[in-house]
Amino acid sequence: MKRAAPYIMLLPVFILVCMLLVSLADSVLQSLGYFPAAGLTSFTFAYYKEVLGSLALRDSLLYSLYLSLVSALLSVALGVALSALLHASARAEALVYRLPIAMPHIVVAFLVIALLSQTGLLARLAYALGLIGEPGAFPLLTQDKAGAGVIAAYVFKQAPYVMSVVVLLMRRVSSTCGEAARVLGASPRKAFFYVTLPLCMPAVSTAFIIVFAYSFGAYELPFLLGATLPRAFPVQAYTEFLSPSLLHRPYAMVYNALMLLFGVIFIALYLVAFKRLMRYNKAVYA
Repeated sequence: MKRAAPYIMLLPVFILVCMLLVSLADSVLQSLGYFPAAGLTSFTFAYYKEVLGSLALRDSLLYSLYLSLVSALLSVALGVALSALLHASARAEALVYRLPIAMPHIVVAFLVIALLSQTGLLARLAYALGLIGEPGAFPLLTQDKAGAGVIAAYVFKQAPYVMSVVVLLMRRVSSTCGEAARVLGASPRKAFFYVTLPLCMPAVSTAFIIVFAYSFGAYELPFLLGATLPRAFPVQAYTEFLSPSLLHRPYAMVYNALMLLFGVIFIALYLVAFKRLMRYNKAVYA
């Protein structure tokens, strides 16, 4: 019984993994045109060819890459800045990053709508101060093609996460190599930019890949705050899935298969960045 106990404890995880693998296999089969429920029983790459050659795929892919790249860059820049400012104060650090990280994305979306929409708090405040003639004259920051609301929500959520990843390593580097640079005559500013920050770059790059991948694959914020057209890649996939015709289901599964491919690429990039981080840590603290 004792020998079987570990396997019994792992049984729920094994069942979940099997369900996931079966679902992935079914999605791939449907994307290849095998969907007996809709009368499709032959394999074909026609759905891939049609989706890959469509303007909808191009526009949604570019839009998602734009949202992910801009939000990830801003999140990393703000997270590193917060780490540099607050690495000496664990109390302030906790206040900065724990609350945004704990908030669900859908709550952040409604918070952005309440603050930045044309009927939101900032629009009403600008109208009350006489800065605009009416609340509707406030700049469109939600449901806009520039994705300002989506990016603002991602930065609000992700910058504290980046800080939580970077600040611990920054403290260790600053207390060792950074302090050594200052003893040798470097100013605090030069010690930070030429010693501390470069040694923290593996952690920064790892955090960038994580927030970029999440932003690319997330559905809630682009759906609630993004533009109607072009749609973000996950929103486009879900829209295809909601088609009333089952004959349209393979198109949705093609989008899911592409999302899976991008996920594998992001995981590979993360593993490369993680290995670099481990090598840097060994080199610094050996």
